[in-house]
Amino acid sequence: MAASSTIIWVGSAAVSPIGGILLDKLGRKNGMLSAAILSLTGVVLQSAAQDIAMFIVGRFILGCGVGLGSIACPTYASEVAPTKYRPLMLGFYYDIWYFGGMVAAIVTYGTSQIENTWSWRLPSLFQLLPSFLCLAMLPVIPESPRWLVSQGEHDKARHVLAATMANGDITDADVLDAYDQICGAVAFEKENPASHNWLEPIKSPSNRKRVTLAVSVAIIGNLSGSAIASYWLGTMLSQAGVTDTYSQLQINIALNVWCFACAVVGTLLADKIGRKPLGIGSLTFALIFLYLVGIFTKLYGSSTHTSAIYGTVACIFLFQGGYSFGWTTLLVMYPTEVLNFSLRANGMAIYTFTSNSAGVFATFIMPFALENIGWRMYIINASWDILEVLFVAFFWVETKRRSLEEIDALFGPSGHLTVNATIEGHELKEPHTSTRLDKIESKL
Repeated sequence: MAASSTIIWVGSAAVSPIGGILLDKLGRKNGMLSAAILSLTGVVLQSAAQDIAMFIVGRFILGCGVGLGSIACPTYASEVAPTKYRPLMLGFYYDIWYFGGMVAAIVTYGTSQIENTWSWRLPSLFQLLPSFLCLAMLPVIPESPRWLVSQGEHDKARHVLAATMANGDITDADVLDAYDQICGAVAFEKENPASHNWLEPIKSPSNRKRVTLAVSVAIIGNLSGSAIASYWLGTMLSQAGVTDTYSQLQINIALNVWCFACAVVGTLLADKIGRKPLGIGSLTFALIFLYLVGIFTKLYGSSTHTSAIYGTVACIFLFQGGYSFGWTTLLVMYPTEVLNFSLRANGMAIYTFTSNSAGVFATFIMPFALENIGWRMYIINASWDILEVLFVAFFWVETKRRSLEEIDALFGPSGHLTVNATIEGHELKEPHTSTRLDKIESKL
């Protein structure tokens, strides 16, 4: 069980070193296309498996698709979305995780009474749907305007910005401002190129800080305790006193509905609350109830008292709801915001590798820890969460309501990205003229 759950994380981590290179060379859309094809291949092998080896190979390939998608999709969404819609697009990216969880829980509940291998093959086949939807949508969505500028496709980039920001009006002031900032950023980064070597970010203090903040999201997202409820909810409920399989499946469905609702509300409020307060408040709330899960499991885990069992289950719901409100929203929103263009694809590859490495640790270690030390695992995890809260409070940079290029300026001078930066002596906010655009484009 642990091996089949963990192997998908291993596959996802394995593809990370080449994911950023693929996105920068071939484009964000081709990265998503490759992810969808890998996922389809993995699901077919997994669903048709005749033995455990074939099943694990399918899971590994599926993991590669998931990993590449985890690099390509957030990178694409962050670069296409206008500033005012970016929190919604990036927040909903992981909110939909719970919608998928609801579908999976309902399907497995419905097939659990089938007395042959179709009880697990049918739920496996349902995993084909997201990849088919992706393949159907890719031909009609635009490429990232930032990647297009980096490839010299300026007209295409302007039209994409106009389509997403001004109903197709390429003379709109906001479109021209965004285009100017992107051109300035790409011009500077071409003069100061980032290497695809993962050691490159540590050579620059500002890049080191960007990558550290992105990696912190990967670690907190996987090691705050949510992995227990995501992958070992059955064990968690059994220790709380809920041992009936059908009751556990019903709770799983309800938990996914609850977490989806909490995550959506958090996403809608992300720009009002701010990234740092959202991260701190969400995790503080969650860790309080993770402590209570540990305490109640210790006191009432072997009890048949209905109220005690309900109390423990309620704490599980509140823990997961608190986590979902903030951290489901922030998981891909914050990393893509703090990474600048030249680092974004490669930085998201580092983020994905770290996230999946932490996921391997969580999904492989947690079941053994729960079996051997039981309720103490919740106490240890909640205590670790306190350190995570302190890190966010002291080291995170607030990014709400800023363009990606304005966020870049928060990490120190970079030649083109103070908010009132100049390009060849011309301020970014000067009147937009074709002569000025030609000057900018001549540098690219």
